[in-house]
Amino acid sequence: MTGHTGSWGALVLLGAFHGINPAMGWLFAVALGMQEGRRRAVWRALLPLGLGHALAILIAIVLAAMLGFMLPRNVLRWAVAITLVTIGVLFFIRHPHPRWSAMRVSMADLTLWSFLVGTVHGAGLMVVPVFLRISELSSGHVHFASDSAWLAILATSVHALSYLIVTGAIAALVFEKFGVNFLRKAWINVDLIWAAALILTGIANLLI
Repeated sequence: MTGHTGSWGALVLLGAFHGINPAMGWLFAVALGMQEGRRRAVWRALLPLGLGHALAILIAIVLAAMLGFMLPRNVLRWAVAITLVTIGVLFFIRHPHPRWSAMRVSMADLTLWSFLVGTVHGAGLMVVPVFLRISELSSGHVHFASDSAWLAILATSVHALSYLIVTGAIAALVFEKFGVNFLRKAWINVDLIWAAALILTGIANLLI
């Protein structure tokens, strides 16, 4: 029971961690608000950002669960760990960030951008070990059957809600109180933290 609660808690914490990362969306929401000069633009950006992030998470979970149906548990665990560590090392070398040529984007564009960012940055893959753990604790095995589809949707929803709350809170705080000038003084290299998190998640996937 403790392990089950801890796994769900890890999903929430990962959602918050993803929300803190400016590359995951809140900086884009602030930029849109500044461009239009109104708070409504910031709030309007949150739904497509959350939807795109959720899609990146859900697709990663579904693919991993389907592989879990075909591969032994240990093989899948090693595959996820190696992929996470590899992406983390690559992030130390180069930081890929999907970009648009202009800030004038539709809600569909913003959803697609959020999905691409979540996918390229390995956000979905970072959640996979936690989901696999939840699946094991819930059913004793890892596969994507009809009885576990709801679990993938629930896990994605819990993570995405945590992400959206943190993203919205930071975007509103920066837009209303601090402004973009604050970012020049308080900026830290989140890419390096993100790379380290990917590597540590991969290693932890083998140790837990």
